[in-house]
Amino acid sequence: MPQHEHGKYDRNAHVHHRVGGWMPKNHADLESWLAKKIETAEHNQRTQESYKHPVIAEFRDFIENDPEIYMAFHQMFDEIPSKPPYNNDPTGKPQVRDCKLMLSLFDIILEEAPSFENDNMVGLPINAILDWPMGTHAGYRAFVNPRVNEMFHKMFNVWTKFLSSPDSRYVLTSEPGGWFSPAAKEAIPEFEETFECDPSAPYHGFKSWDDFFTRRFRPGARPIELPDDDSVINSPCESTVYKTAHNVKKHDAFWLKGEPYSLAHMLNNDPLYEQFIGGSIWQAFLSALKYHRWASPVNGKIVKTVNVPGTFYAESPAMGLASDSAPDGLGINHSQSFLTSVAAWALIFIQADNPKIGLMCFVGVGMGDVSTCEITVKPGDTVKKGDQIGMFHFGGSTSCLIFRPETTVQFSDDFPPHTDVNLNQAVATVPN
Repeated sequence: MPQHEHGKYDRNAHVHHRVGGWMPKNHADLESWLAKKIETAEHNQRTQESYKHPVIAEFRDFIENDPEIYMAFHQMFDEIPSKPPYNNDPTGKPQVRDCKLMLSLFDIILEEAPSFENDNMVGLPINAILDWPMGTHAGYRAFVNPRVNEMFHKMFNVWTKFLSSPDSRYVLTSEPGGWFSPAAKEAIPEFEETFECDPSAPYHGFKSWDDFFTRRFRPGARPIELPDDDSVINSPCESTVYKTAHNVKKHDAFWLKGEPYSLAHMLNNDPLYEQFIGGSIWQAFLSALKYHRWASPVNGKIVKTVNVPGTFYAESPAMGLASDSAPDGLGINHSQSFLTSVAAWALIFIQADNPKIGLMCFVGVGMGDVSTCEITVKPGDTVKKGDQIGMFHFGGSTSCLIFRPETTVQFSDDFPPHTDVNLNQAVATVPN
């Protein structure tokens, strides 16, 4: 918990484990952002007869017509502690404390694209609205419910349509809050030299916010290390190392502190999962400012691809408000291993050309908000290191490489946890 020297909560202290740059490290900045949204939502509640987006009215009816869902969506707000930092925003008004305000805030977000706010960026706005409810017992019950996640998916279809439209480009400007403002250029240096774009064109030539989010590197910006050395495994993403694990079990208590991997759940009980029991996992997460496409880590052939529907806002119970980690306010960042078993994710099984690697699996995991996992290869495709295999469409994200127990993979000592690793950079080897 961020604290003053006398032990009281300090809302201006940085929350250092808000990894990935998706949410402000300074909790006061998140509260300030939310206060502005609440003011707009309350104004809309007074002046509008209905929601702007029919899907929000459908969400309201879904909650109100099901007693189990109705109870969970009310209890999750009741369970938020009535003490700092949970109770007030900088204006002294209560934080989001009821379902009605939550829906009104959703109604606003569905016609907005994230703006650049320097170190104060709220890259996961719906995650911010659900910041504290996600950590409650009732929130966990609601957010692992398949019907709740189907409703979120319907809502995200509306948001995705907006983020893929030219109307979403209003944040792709050089104005304050724009993604080509001086502050943004400082945060993403040499953008024009690094990414495919046209600086002379409106919006740098991007067709939508999603087009900007899924931008491509210019040729040569991320050279493929040792492309022909089949004993070397490269990074599939532009990311930061989160965790490595060995002797992974078929089933494990993935919801407990420490978050062991539970392989059968992680691979959705696919028939191929048994080959990986006792194997190794390398996990890394993608930050808000990074490149969000995936590349093949090895030379080989695509064996199988699977998209798995899952949760959007479930976080590990071990990271909730009752844990000794609270008040974190983004337990989802500490739930990355947990999310490999419950979140929406994509599986890409690759048969490496090197028989000492053999069958391996790339897992792309959506962590919050839209988090669409798009696979762009199909079974039978031949891939070389660095070839695109898929991408994330907006939202927090993390990825894993899974190896069989007979693959004596050796992860590089150059990349301990919290170390940045470039796309196509060599991260592991197998003996020749």
